[in-house]
This record gives sequence, C-alpha cells and structure tokens, in this order.
Amino acid sequence: MRSFQQRLSDFNARGFRVVAISVDAPEVNRQHCQKLGFTYPFLSDAKAEVIQRYDLLHKGGGPNGADIARPAEFLIDSTGTVCWANLTESVFVRARPEQVLKVINGLKLVASEAG
Repeated sequence: MRSFQQRLSDFNARGFRVVAISVDAPEVNRQHCQKLGFTYPFLSDAKAEVIQRYDLLHKGGGPNGADIARPAEFLIDSTGTVCWANLTESVFVRARPEQVLKVINGLKLVASEAG
C-alpha cells in the first residue's frame, strides 16, 4: 500500500484513482492513514457487503479469528465494469504499482486503438 502512495501521481496522471477498502471501522482506517501518511481514500466495509460481493471475504483470517478482506486489486471503469483483477490467497503477495500501471497503459492503448 505504501508503494501505491509513492506512485499516486502516476495513477492520477492516467486518470485513475487509487482507493482501498477494508472491514475496519472508519476511525481505524483514518488512524491508519494518518500514521502511515496515506492520502488516497480508505473505505470502510464493516459489514463486508462489498467485500462479499466481490467474493473476497476471508472468514476468520484476521487477528483473533476476525473476518478480513482477501488481498486483491481491481481496475474498475466508470460504468462499474471490472477491467482487470489480481486475486491472491496470501497477504504477502500483492500487485505492485508498476504492474498495475503497465496494465493501465495497455488498456489505454487498446481504448485509443478502438476509438
């Protein structure tokens, strides 16, 4: 997540917004962002409704058996269509910003060739 903060301007320059979502309460997310210096939005899905909709709930996977969101990255266009997804079972394996930016560049190229 820190690496996405470091590359935030690259996402913004391509017209993409970085947003995180977790089962943590809004206050926990706010404290986390303040502590680590994150400036992009961290959304709270305390009831895990959106997380379940995307089939990302890892029941009992968190501290003390709490439900958490499975690590994933999505590129979602303005119509809500998922254009790309990176799903993993491990909290230690996540897409790097460079990988996502490469996908974005490919999507932009395809879109400009189609238009």
